[in-house]
Amino acid sequence: MEGSLTQREAAGQRRRGAAGGWLGWLLALPLLSFLLLPLLALLLRLEWGGLWATLRSPVVAQALGLSLATTLVATALALALGGPLAFLLARRQFRGRAVIDTLIDLPMVLPPSVAGIALLMAFGRRGLIGAPLAELGVSISFTVVAVVLAQCFVAAPYFVKAATAGFTGVDRELEQAAALDGASPAQVLRYITVPLAWPALFSGTVMTWARALGEFGATIIFAGNLPGRTQTMPLAIYLGFERDLNLALTLAAILLVISFAVLALVKGLLKQRVGVS
Repeated sequence: MEGSLTQREAAGQRRRGAAGGWLGWLLALPLLSFLLLPLLALLLRLEWGGLWATLRSPVVAQALGLSLATTLVATALALALGGPLAFLLARRQFRGRAVIDTLIDLPMVLPPSVAGIALLMAFGRRGLIGAPLAELGVSISFTVVAVVLAQCFVAAPYFVKAATAGFTGVDRELEQAAALDGASPAQVLRYITVPLAWPALFSGTVMTWARALGEFGATIIFAGNLPGRTQTMPLAIYLGFERDLNLALTLAAILLVISFAVLALVKGLLKQRVGVS
């Protein structure tokens, strides 16, 4: 009697669990559909027959080449400047740390137009730093350098945050043991700290590059939208939407595929890291 009652209770729990699962999917479906529908519409509207011809057009080639070149430079700049800052935040407690941490987060939430104007006021011809440079014959705004600076400004915080988390997660006892064995600080950093923090550093690098690749607002204000000179892929999409919709759709599809691949790579790396730990 007790066994059959237990079986009935278990069956009831399974039915309630199944009903709860279906209810959860039913409630989640509207937002999932809303997120999927625009992406699906983009791919369905694309003229696949003329895709190769569109990819070979000078506008696409120039925008793609410029985006790849500038984002790689911006990412390298973010790594070179952001690495020491991330290590400092991970290993030191000091007065004003919260202010610096907030300052790093600010470009991630700042409206792109504000970021562009701020860069223009700093590095433009009449800017705080741009004016003295202009007197020396050096112009930054509306050049490729401006594109790199805009991308680095909005993307570097992604690497700093990821690298800080990675350095924080390294076991200090391993570093101390290596130091006791005679390793120099540089050797400890190279052979202990960086390898152990590598998953976070790599994912932060990829996310930084992806954010730089998709940068639009700050770039168009600070660097302009000059074809063949400062026109990156997002800017070419903006211009193509007014002149050639299929061109805009092609570039948008390329960025969509790249973004999906980047997210899949980072998520896979993080999942592997959790599995190992």
